[in-house]
Amino acid sequence: MLVTGELMNTAAYAFAPAVLVTPLGALSVLIGALMGSYFLREEINVLGKLGCAACLLGSVLLVLHAPGDKEIETVDEILHLAIQPCQQPFPELDFFLLYCACVTVIAIYIIWKVAPVQGRTNPLVYISICSSVGSISVMSVKAFGIAVKLTAGGDNQFTHASTYVFALVLVVTTLTQMNYLNKAMGQFPASLVNAMYYVGFTTCTLSASIIFYQGLNTSNWTSIISMICGFLLNFTGISLLTLSKTASSSEKRTDSVRGINTRSLESSHGRYSHVRTSSVELE
Repeated sequence: MLVTGELMNTAAYAFAPAVLVTPLGALSVLIGALMGSYFLREEINVLGKLGCAACLLGSVLLVLHAPGDKEIETVDEILHLAIQPCQQPFPELDFFLLYCACVTVIAIYIIWKVAPVQGRTNPLVYISICSSVGSISVMSVKAFGIAVKLTAGGDNQFTHASTYVFALVLVVTTLTQMNYLNKAMGQFPASLVNAMYYVGFTTCTLSASIIFYQGLNTSNWTSIISMICGFLLNFTGISLLTLSKTASSSEKRTDSVRGINTRSLESSHGRYSHVRTSSVELE
């Protein structure tokens, strides 16, 4: 199922813009909560229901107002977009290559210097690595997915060297992303990691996409504001779902502690009554 999900995710990036596909990752949290309620009989409290509603509404806003991608005819066009200089205000500077260089330097520094010291105590360390590196993997998987789509349509893109460049970048970044995401999952609660990873990964991916395409491919401020509201609603929904799970687990721990204390007190009271009764009979 995991492999099937990743293949479908790759197909989504090939046919839809990254500014739409990435924020819709909130639906996975929503579906996970609903499936847990149905199959595992996990209770969804009021906060959880509000979180589900917020995720659903935010996803609808994103689907309705996300701009379309530019038309791509060959994978070399994607490579040209990646290396083309910015139009303004610095026409000689390639912002996307600069972004990739900054992500690489920062990720290497965190991996070698920060992670060995603070990785086990601060979830932001591992999440910052997989979020920033993941934004580059998204652009790579989009390029490779478009290459596969064009090849399936009869225009073979595997004769272009850029296809293999994107495939290599995709493998390296995906392995790095999954490695540190698994480390974060192993050290910290999954609900906390999912919420923080959604915000970090979505923010980095949207930034990378805007830099890559030099804008959102739309000048309609209504659509832009609606997309921002959709992202904020998704973030709010995931936060509420995380709080609801934390509250539920705290209540369960409190109930179990209360049950142990009550039973111990009852047994102590029974023993004390038995001793007192025995002493009266002896007298």
